[in-house]
Amino acid sequence: MLARLGHIRNWIFDLDNTLYPANINLFTQVDQRITNYIADRFGLDPVAARAKQKEYFHARGTTLAGLIDEHGTDPHEYLDYVHDIEMDVLDHNAPLVAAIARLPGRKLVFTNGDAPYARKVLDRIGLSESFEAIHDIHATNYVPKPEPAVYAGLCAAYDIDPAQSIFFEDMARNLKPAKAIGMTTVWIDNGSEQHADQDRGFIDFTIADITTWLHEIMEDA
Repeated sequence: MLARLGHIRNWIFDLDNTLYPANINLFTQVDQRITNYIADRFGLDPVAARAKQKEYFHARGTTLAGLIDEHGTDPHEYLDYVHDIEMDVLDHNAPLVAAIARLPGRKLVFTNGDAPYARKVLDRIGLSESFEAIHDIHATNYVPKPEPAVYAGLCAAYDIDPAQSIFFEDMARNLKPAKAIGMTTVWIDNGSEQHADQDRGFIDFTIADITTWLHEIMEDA
């Protein structure tokens, strides 16, 4: 396996349900806050609000993108509201911190969330000093993954060669544009995928646990 990764100089990670286990249900709190926001904003019952939320998510990549495009929603107000959650389900993950520290080259976070929220998550896990940068939804002008342009924007912002990069994601559809520009792709198949896609040809590695996999590849070094 390591021979396939000898060219990697840039290690790029999604945040939610990627750098922590999906089964702790941290993002479930965010998801519920999004439903609540839509219900309050549009005077909808929870079922109708949920339907509107998922319609935007599947069509636009994020609920926020749909709200901005169709309703002019203030992204700062929205993100502050939906990320106002308890972080107590997150634990310090010393094995993951150690594994990421051993990776050769540059390390970045690429998220459809925002940097203030990402920093809170990373601090709880123990990764607050592990990454060169957080490329967030503000940096992409609120255009989310999997829009191809935001991957090009990430590479341009940090002078990244996609052919020397590996990208980790729990949402398989967000890996397809990364593969298209030459990145190696890793899908964390942990049950959080919300978009059916039978085509998995753009995925190089499918794993269940990022900590275990990183330690395995480094032990081969």
